[in-house]
Amino acid sequence: MTSPNPTQFSTEAVSLQTIEAAAERIKPHVLRTPCVLSDSLSSGAQRVFLKLEHLQTTGSFKLRGATNAIAQLPAAARQRGVVGVSTGNHGRGLAYAAK
Repeated sequence: MTSPNPTQFSTEAVSLQTIEAAAERIKPHVLRTPCVLSDSLSSGAQRVFLKLEHLQTTGSFKLRGATNAIAQLPAAARQRGVVGVSTGNHGRGLAYAAK
């Protein structure tokens, strides 16, 4: 994994293979949260489902990204530790994933 440059954004679509690989990496470390139909947001033939990530161990979806990022680090890099600048959900996810 390379260090991201926050001033550069990719316009390439994420491949299904990349998504499936990330899902396999994080599977043992995160909860499988439910999706529920939202009656109030759905209308006519359009149905809206909500992914209940607030039920995740740390209370948000941020645990997924943090776990995936740490899982891709070489062992030597993980031993040195990780740094995240956040007092919110990202910080909670990173701290949980790094233990």
